[in-house]
Amino acid sequence: MEPDQFVDAVREDNDTALSRLGSSKALYALTEGEMEDDVVRARAADLAGYGAEVFEDWVAEADADVYREAIDLLGDQRDEADPDRELGDRPQMYDALAALDGEDERLGGFVAWTLVYGSTFDQLTGYFTGQADPQTASTFREMSSDVDELREGAFDALAEADQDAARSAAEDVIEAAYDEYFETLEDLGVNPKPVC
Repeated sequence: MEPDQFVDAVREDNDTALSRLGSSKALYALTEGEMEDDVVRARAADLAGYGAEVFEDWVAEADADVYREAIDLLGDQRDEADPDRELGDRPQMYDALAALDGEDERLGGFVAWTLVYGSTFDQLTGYFTGQADPQTASTFREMSSDVDELREGAFDALAEADQDAARSAAEDVIEAAYDEYFETLEDLGVNPKPVC
């Protein structure tokens, strides 16, 4: 299976979860209902900061250019979002990523992370557009585009990976993100199912 076909298969296998994780309710869940500029920026910084931490652990065990690129990019994104932020609670998606210990599984998890993370930053773009802050919206749009490029940077390694192992790991990461989304919205008294 070609890498782009792998990505398409992951999207198809997890269509409902990814659709909802790419909805405006995902941002509501991420901020636990506090849709204010400083909270949105803080949670964006958390997503970038914890991603860098996970990938730093991976690089320490197996040197890989794509993870080094991710670390550099996420450091910049954390600074752009909220440079003074002390990281808050770690999203469950990063717990799932940290639990992956095989290279093929990590590649699959990485692809899944790019899909979820990119969708979140698309929502951040929409949020700041709605706040009449085009400069910040443009910044987050560029962040989302940069993550898409990271995913493509993993394609060479992914082509040599055990596709079943990678696909299973991708599903685990998306499932972790979706479970947290679902549980958080239910706790907030919001129906998680309809996409908006």
